[in-house]
Amino acid sequence: MPRSRYRFVGDDAPYFMTMTVNHWLPVFTRPDTVEILLDSWRWLQQHEGLRLHGYVILENHLHLVAGAAGAAGLAGLMRRFKSHTARQIIDLLETARVQTLLDLLALFKRRHKADATYQLWEEGSHPKRIESETVMRQKLDYIHHNPVKRGYVDLPEHWRWSSARNYAGEPGVIEIDKGW
Repeated sequence: MPRSRYRFVGDDAPYFMTMTVNHWLPVFTRPDTVEILLDSWRWLQQHEGLRLHGYVILENHLHLVAGAAGAAGLAGLMRRFKSHTARQIIDLLETARVQTLLDLLALFKRRHKADATYQLWEEGSHPKRIESETVMRQKLDYIHHNPVKRGYVDLPEHWRWSSARNYAGEPGVIEIDKGW
């Protein structure tokens, strides 16, 4: 089996990653589902050494630039992030009785996920190692302009669920690490 070109190769540099909701379903249209993501990042920052450099959360996917300062490693942190947020979001959707979305998450679940009823996240995060200031700035610009390109806002810092505000000198919804 050929190796994927997307993989983590050490924790001495940050990575650009994309995480997509299964079948691009619009799960992050509710502030409470987005807050689950943010709470998980905050916990990982405080307890596991996650270094979050930039992010954007859209209705069906997210992009982030992150590194790891702790012993768990970034690959492990991202697995735990996806597992924890999937469980929390599915629990929330069940409690709120969002049955149509739950039915779709069950329908699009991969066959080999026999132990689960639903699958929230697509597999993988397509990590791309960032080894220069130029690439870091390109990735952050791409992340921050995603909502602008979609026509959701006129300026990147107007999107609530993005680190663009942090880089514009305004308070964001989560702390980010501008040092890389």
